[in-house]
Amino acid sequence: MPDQPETPPIRELDVRPLIAAGEKPFAPIAALADEIPPGGAFRLIAPFRPDPLFSVMARKGFTAEAREIGGGDWEILFSRAAPEPEPTIGSAAEAVIWPDPTRSLDLTGLPPPEPMMRIFEELATLEPGEVLFALLIREPLPLLAELATTGHEWAGNYSEEHGAYRLLIRCGDGG
Repeated sequence: MPDQPETPPIRELDVRPLIAAGEKPFAPIAALADEIPPGGAFRLIAPFRPDPLFSVMARKGFTAEAREIGGGDWEILFSRAAPEPEPTIGSAAEAVIWPDPTRSLDLTGLPPPEPMMRIFEELATLEPGEVLFALLIREPLPLLAELATTGHEWAGNYSEEHGAYRLLIRCGDGG
């Protein structure tokens, strides 16, 4: 299993002294935001809830969690999402509009060929169009070839955070 990526430390910027000194805090906030890598975050401490900043930061790829910390001061955690790993070659492009999975299987502890057998057993119980999610220890090349020949569609990629292979399978007419 690949090493887990290290989560960057959460940086902090307290703009209360800047605002108290009559300075505008946007430039230091923007500079810090530019330094935050995907998957990273920074904490902003401000003397008010900076609502206009939320949309600016959203355009830069950040989500915001704000909470009042007392005395009119606010703490906002801005988090930059980590990019999703690219889908494996051969993945169905339409998977982004498939319905949510109706069943999930964690097959990471099973030796081959058990994961393939369990997936086909589960697919036999699904209606055409239903989606199955499976978590596997590696990319299941023989399974992917068999899915294509039996009329099922699939999309998969590696999970950066878990080092496992994530697989969505849309049940075809062959069940």
